[in-house]
Amino acid sequence: MNTVLTGSIATDHLMHFPGRFRDSLLAGSLEKVSLSFLVDELVIRRGGVAANIAYGMGVLGCRPVLVGAVGADFADYRAWLDQHGVDTASVHVSELAHTARFLCTTDTELNQIASFYAGAMSEARNISLAPLAQRLGSIDLVVISPNDPEAMLRHTDEARNAGYPFMADPSQQLARMDGPELRRLVQGAEYLVTNDYERDLLASKTGWTDEQVLGQVGVRLTTIGSKGVEIQRAGEPAITVPVVPESAKVDPTGVGDAFRAGLLAGLAGLAGSGGPGGGSGGGSGLAACARLGSLLAVLVLETVGTQEYEVHREVALARLSDAYGVEAAAEIAPVLPA
Repeated sequence: MNTVLTGSIATDHLMHFPGRFRDSLLAGSLEKVSLSFLVDELVIRRGGVAANIAYGMGVLGCRPVLVGAVGADFADYRAWLDQHGVDTASVHVSELAHTARFLCTTDTELNQIASFYAGAMSEARNISLAPLAQRLGSIDLVVISPNDPEAMLRHTDEARNAGYPFMADPSQQLARMDGPELRRLVQGAEYLVTNDYERDLLASKTGWTDEQVLGQVGVRLTTIGSKGVEIQRAGEPAITVPVVPESAKVDPTGVGDAFRAGLLAGLAGLAGSGGPGGGSGGGSGLAACARLGSLLAVLVLETVGTQEYEVHREVALARLSDAYGVEAAAEIAPVLPA
């Protein structure tokens, strides 16, 4: 199954503030905030939404195709992704700009304040999916994750016009894009993935009710933090998949990306093995994919960095069994590394 991941590729600068942001935010004075937080830790890691998803899928043996724009400083990062099973042949290298930068500070309550510098990512709007389709021979799913907004719209239009199933994952760019643009991203998507806050923001900006959104997409998945993920199809009861319990909360950066990686690996791997993971599968198949996503999400939560975790088969099966039962773990086993 050829899964094409379009979206950001970046370097993460992750900092820790040994206090609570809310202690420095004064009620009645939020219209003139001017704050500086002295951090006690800085780590620099590989990141970017599409690249994080690609890493997770690669670790699970899916060979995803990464599509995005980077700078000439991408050479070491490319080698890392290639080593972990990612097809990077269609990544565009800018002659002018550096790879994007994500700067994020996390407090003791896991609240985050972040900034993102696009850099070379702004050139992603110049990438066409047509040469990629010619190289691969076929495209089974296009993932539209946060990226240059013009690139997101272009890739959505191309997928829709070419008849490629696509996943709409606007997440961080919901704040940047307006209602008509978001409606254009969502209409006709096979899957729509957001968290619960983004779900409400999407409704506010598009003017669509939940029922209207479900009428536009095949499947809607909404992550709801520690409560898990809700899976919805029009005319069917919603399914809630709980999280895999964590052993520690270290850093939440990239948790959502890891969930998507596991979800997509399930859609590709379970479908490919004759299991229930494909787009036409029922709710139980999607639930299995979401359970795999929840496993990868908790591995990231327990780690500093979005691409520093590993998946060990026996450990993964044990954690899945503890969270969901032995039968559910066995259902996911075909996707786990040998």
